[in-house]
Amino acid sequence: MKRSARPRLAKVAALAAVALIVVAAPWWAPQIMRRMSFFHVRRVEIVGAHYLAPSDILARLHVDTTASVWDPTAPLVARLANHPEIQRVDIHRKLPGTLVVDVTERAPVALVPSRTGFRAYDAQGTALPVDPARVDIDAPVLLQRDTTVLRLLGEMRRDMPALYGRVSAIRRVGSDELVLQLPNVAVRAMTNVTLRRLADLEPVEADLARRQVRASEIDLRYRDQVIARLQ
Repeated sequence: MKRSARPRLAKVAALAAVALIVVAAPWWAPQIMRRMSFFHVRRVEIVGAHYLAPSDILARLHVDTTASVWDPTAPLVARLANHPEIQRVDIHRKLPGTLVVDVTERAPVALVPSRTGFRAYDAQGTALPVDPARVDIDAPVLLQRDTTVLRLLGEMRRDMPALYGRVSAIRRVGSDELVLQLPNVAVRAMTNVTLRRLADLEPVEADLARRQVRASEIDLRYRDQVIARLQ
């Protein structure tokens, strides 16, 4: 009995050792491969950057050819995450020597004039470090920073991109009204206008086009009514 038990114990021990190696592989394998020149960083791919210059991203990453793709990526993510234009960043490896940097930028929803030119703002009212003179930004113009209007434009850009793309400017009239400037027509609405209410524009404009008449203004201020003032 004792003689037959020993081979079984040895086999169990061997299997346990193999299992330990397999389980620990995610820890020790990168440690070994980090020392291999074959996995040195030779290329950085940047995905999703439209407003940020790739050179700016590379400068913040501060990665050179002595680094390994198996180095921890968390410090690299942290270097980019505090950039005011970046909303989210993910970094993954493309073996043998490429790091892929996938950024999600804060989208500008409006341009506001300043003493030095136009400044871009996002839907949260944050000024973005984007130079409209260098990067083409297709966004409506506001006379001043207005968080209510910026939030509305952010919702439009996300859920009604076709309408958002037609708005060239938007301004307040008094304290509770807005005027949205669309091609050839102004749209009046309350400052608390919803996207559902703005959707009422489409059938009205379709009806005007069918009748071959033009409106100088479409008024959405009155509940359950859309008033088209003809030219």
